[in-house]
Amino acid sequence: MKAILFDLDGTLLPMDQEEFIKAYFTELAKVACNDKLDPKTLSTMIWASTKAMVENDGSRKNMDAFWESFETTLGEDCARVRTACDGFYTKEFHKVKAITKENKLARKAVELAAGKDRKVVLATNPLFPMDGQRTRISWIGLTEKDFEFITSYESDSYCKPNPQYFVSICERLGVKPEECLMVGNDEREDMYAASSIGMNCFLVTDCMIEYKEHRWNGEKGSFEDLIHKLEGMNE
Repeated sequence: MKAILFDLDGTLLPMDQEEFIKAYFTELAKVACNDKLDPKTLSTMIWASTKAMVENDGSRKNMDAFWESFETTLGEDCARVRTACDGFYTKEFHKVKAITKENKLARKAVELAAGKDRKVVLATNPLFPMDGQRTRISWIGLTEKDFEFITSYESDSYCKPNPQYFVSICERLGVKPEECLMVGNDEREDMYAASSIGMNCFLVTDCMIEYKEHRWNGEKGSFEDLIHKLEGMNE
């Protein structure tokens, strides 16, 4: 194995995704909303713009897909909201940490993954700006330096569950899909999408997101089970 890819939310960083999104939108609304933009409308617009990123065909960066969609709806006030959002991820976003759970094994997993000169990538869905990715990994004691690279909406042009997202990671690493292990908690976005191009996969079940149409019958277990697997890979 030449590379190990880690998902973040629900994998390295334990959380209830619905609670996280609710808290995230609540805090974001405090800095982005005004008399022209109410929290409900902001939420609707974020989901619509997120959909534009998920449907991105690789012709532009996810960041551009998001803000083009946002500006189409909001118009002139988009610049103000964008400025507010840019500052949010290094400041107010930290308040959302209270919704997540501690993972004392996160650093150990990443360090084990880097054994035998393997490359380690934070393959978190690139729906957030890099500042948002850096902030979330800081909650589990990790930094950008712990990874070969981190996918973000500035750098990427595809999103999970598009298999091309994983293809692009392989291209950046210069490895084949079968030389990679994808570690995630989502049966569809992580397991199904990555395995569809030939990647090896491990489903972390602690905060698992299930899909009836994409049941994962491959390797899986708790985060502690993952640690044992990684230890075995270094023997």
